[in-house]
Amino acid sequence: MDARDPFEELRRRTRARVGLGRAGDGLPTAALLDFQMAHARARDAVHGRVDFARLQAALAPVACVRVHSAAADRPTYLRRPDLGRRLGEGDRLPEGPFDLAIVVADGLSSVAVETHAAELVAGLLARLAGFAIGPVVLAAQGRVAIGDEIGARMQSRLALVLIGERPGLSSADSLGAYLTFAPVPGTRDSARNCVSNIHAHGLLPEAAADKIAWLIREALRRQLTGIGLKEAAPTDRLEPAPARPLLEHDS
Repeated sequence: MDARDPFEELRRRTRARVGLGRAGDGLPTAALLDFQMAHARARDAVHGRVDFARLQAALAPVACVRVHSAAADRPTYLRRPDLGRRLGEGDRLPEGPFDLAIVVADGLSSVAVETHAAELVAGLLARLAGFAIGPVVLAAQGRVAIGDEIGARMQSRLALVLIGERPGLSSADSLGAYLTFAPVPGTRDSARNCVSNIHAHGLLPEAAADKIAWLIREALRRQLTGIGLKEAAPTDRLEPAPARPLLEHDS
């Protein structure tokens, strides 16, 4: 009799929880503890605060501007998404015109921003030499749409918001990137392009920088983003491993 675990190969290929087994009526202890740890990491990512001073130091010598949304604190931010979409009173921003305004917002994963934002920004700046790019805006308690007001006030043709995505039980450090042409408050989500799942076990920051830089060039060339801009970016860094059967059985 073949005693091999038929789910072993699947587990090597995915971080999803498959073939966990049973211990009586429940999960094995190791699987249960792993689940509880993943849930704790997700909660910490949501409620944690980004150390923007440390992030600004990591981005040096790139110029940065720090702002805060209209959500005064983290509990308010989580209860009132609308306040996270607006700038707080008194925040000052540089006036352009610029080709691109880059906004780094904490979103729903402080871990994602602290882990991946600096590397992604550096990769983008290296790929976008020659573009008029404003100082990087670090937005505390920010949602995606805060980039619309920031982009409009900076007179920027494009706004790019890098933001911590809502964590799940397989990844608590996923970063998302949202690109908007001609940003103004009230812009619909259908007018944006999104590159998501940026983390070590998803889309690597280097590959994400390639995709986003391509979208930026195409958006400026075609004067639009969103559903009108089909993504056909080069995928040299995204080629999958050669396909082979997930489950192999002896004949």
